[in-house]
Amino acid sequence: MVSDDGFIRAVDLGVIGYAEAYGVQERAVVEVLASRERGGGVRAIVHVLEHPPVLTVTRRAKELGHVLASPEVLQQHGILVQDTDRGGDVTYHGPGQLVVYPIVDLNYFGLGLHAYMRLLEDVVIEACRGWGLEADREEGATGVWVGGRPDGRTAKVCAMGVRIRKWVSMHGLAINVEPDMRHFELIVPCGLAGRAVTSLKVELGERCPAVAEVKRVLVGGLERALAAKIPPRHVA
Repeated sequence: MVSDDGFIRAVDLGVIGYAEAYGVQERAVVEVLASRERGGGVRAIVHVLEHPPVLTVTRRAKELGHVLASPEVLQQHGILVQDTDRGGDVTYHGPGQLVVYPIVDLNYFGLGLHAYMRLLEDVVIEACRGWGLEADREEGATGVWVGGRPDGRTAKVCAMGVRIRKWVSMHGLAINVEPDMRHFELIVPCGLAGRAVTSLKVELGERCPAVAEVKRVLVGGLERALAAKIPPRHVA
């Protein structure tokens, strides 16, 4: 998947390691900043991908306490541990989880950090509802959540964490389509103790969309949401 309307480009990276994908993001930031400098060119590059099993840990020593499994257990599961410079505490990525890294010139689209995070949540919420899953945001907890738990509490289906560099975004969101849910038991996801994690497969069963469909729907939603923010002088 590669799409490009001049201002917004989408690229499917397939299955790619976390460190390699980070390098792709850094190069995209350079390209988007260069477009800003010259006053024209691509202003958002949306990467969609899956990671091999990996735990990402923010660069604060206390967050390591949210990795519940020993190095030996992680090795048995084939899970790497890597530092990350975005928010989100400790997160798990793996096959069956779709990761979206939008590199977005927030200045160009007139977005502050709060508005950008709400835009990402809205895109995922709309997509989930299109698949027949009622989802929403939750006060004080970034991401997208679904209800229906026996205890009346919600469960996170999509985690989010970003970093801003010169008002260009990095990192983004990870939506659980059909990952190995046992791997989430090895951590305190996003540092939220006692909060459940779910997936589209758990919630929808046989109605769960394939990863390829989730890619298509989320990329289309992001492209439309960002296109709606393009300054009027650039709209034909």
